Amino acid sequence: MIELRHLDDVIGGGDLVPLVRRELTDAEHLVNESSYTEDTGRRLLTVVGELAQLAGWVASDAGQYTEARQVYLSGVSAAQDAGNRALAGQLLSSLSYQMANVGDPADAGLLARSAVKGANGSTPVVRALLLERVAWASARSRDADGTRRALDAVDDAYEARSPGVEEPEWVYWLDRKEIDVMAGRCLIELGEPARSEPLISGAVAAYTPEHAREVALYRTWIAEAYARSGDLDAARAALRAARKTGDGVNSTRLAVRVDQVARLVGGARP
Repeated sequence: MIELRHLDDVIGGGDLVPLVRRELTDAEHLVNESSYTEDTGRRLLTVVGELAQLAGWVASDAGQYTEARQVYLSGVSAAQDAGNRALAGQLLSSLSYQMANVGDPADAGLLARSAVKGANGSTPVVRALLLERVAWASARSRDADGTRRALDAVDDAYEARSPGVEEPEWVYWLDRKEIDVMAGRCLIELGEPARSEPLISGAVAAYTPEHAREVALYRTWIAEAYARSGDLDAARAALRAARKTGDGVNSTRLAVRVDQVARLVGGARP
């Protein structure tokens, strides 16, 4: 499970979907067809919920939005049956993130806030992650006050983390640079691109080359920040760098972003 999750760092969703889907199907079959104790059942349901979150995430990355939604919701049921409120919140907030990107941001905001409320009492980094999805949905809805409140809450939650508090493994990727990227993206949505670019550029500089999709995605945001600040030459250069970095990555999410920003900056080419 951990290995699969970390594969998502370096492999596009289009290539990873079949593998994760198969693992989820096998886990669901085990839950439905086997006999086990109540405690074992909770652990198995947690595995199903975690696999459903990953399956939904990679399906969404591959542009398979209907499948992602269905898998996320089935995972919520498994997590709730396991009594794992944090995981249920992660699944709901992951669905809200997809909705904010390709659906109704207002509905995404409602779902993201419900996820935070339902996971009340979660560990600090989990809470920071769920609040990030609130911030993004708020920014996509052009709710400046709501976005800033959510981003402040993200910072507060993340700073409350402690070596003595065990976090679920699935928040391993959330660190300060990822928080900066989300803050930068939100600033672009709120019409403050000049403040955004240094945040995202600093995070990109800290990534290793194998994280090609994330680096390419974040470079599209740098390109957008430059474009909306009026520096089209810098925007086109950033977009060319994004295209080069993401070449060969099988990610619909990345391809859509590149196309969106290309239209904004006038279709820069390598």
